[in-house]
Amino acid sequence: MTQSVKRGESLGAQVARALRQRIVRGELAPGERITEEALAEEFSVSRGPVRDALTQLSFEKLVEVQRPRGVYIVGLTHDDVDQLYSLRGALEQLALSRAMRVEDDSRWTAMAAAVERMGEAADAGDHEAFVAADLEFHSQIYALADHPRLEGAWNQYLPTFTALLEVTINHDEDLHESSDDHVKLMDVMRNGKPTQAAKVLSEHLDGARERMLAEIADRA
Repeated sequence: MTQSVKRGESLGAQVARALRQRIVRGELAPGERITEEALAEEFSVSRGPVRDALTQLSFEKLVEVQRPRGVYIVGLTHDDVDQLYSLRGALEQLALSRAMRVEDDSRWTAMAAAVERMGEAADAGDHEAFVAADLEFHSQIYALADHPRLEGAWNQYLPTFTALLEVTINHDEDLHESSDDHVKLMDVMRNGKPTQAAKVLSEHLDGARERMLAEIADRA
């Protein structure tokens, strides 16, 4: 089956996204072998974008490139999920502590807009729109931190966490609880104490981690 890609966005990024989603969803099993040739044919692209995609996925530890034998799916184990969320927790707690120093109201408008879009997506039951707004909310924590290297680290793993969220959000038929969590987090960031905000964020990320672990357990 041939899967088309859109012109404009990097072809390698599009191929990586499609493969990442399959791996996170469990559609490509750990140990499964894939080839550049087959992927190039499936996506109707040259091998260049396929190599770019595999390089990115190798960085994310989702595939292992064993030349000349081929490329093998690594997938996600319980330990992988723990590592990803412990890394995110460390990054985001630092970002949050720095973001809370920002007193300029105008700099918080993008986060407030993301919260509003989450509420609208929850009302509409629109999971795709909710994912986009959710990720924008968390990206704003890093933007407010005024720490380019920290934000860069988040952006490196953002594609992975996007794929994880796309899986876990589908466990929630009603998105209002998650929407309310983000309202609470923004409020405590703006009006609460750092220890309170750190606790709310930790609970929020722990919940996401547990949902992903449940997804993996269901596949066993």
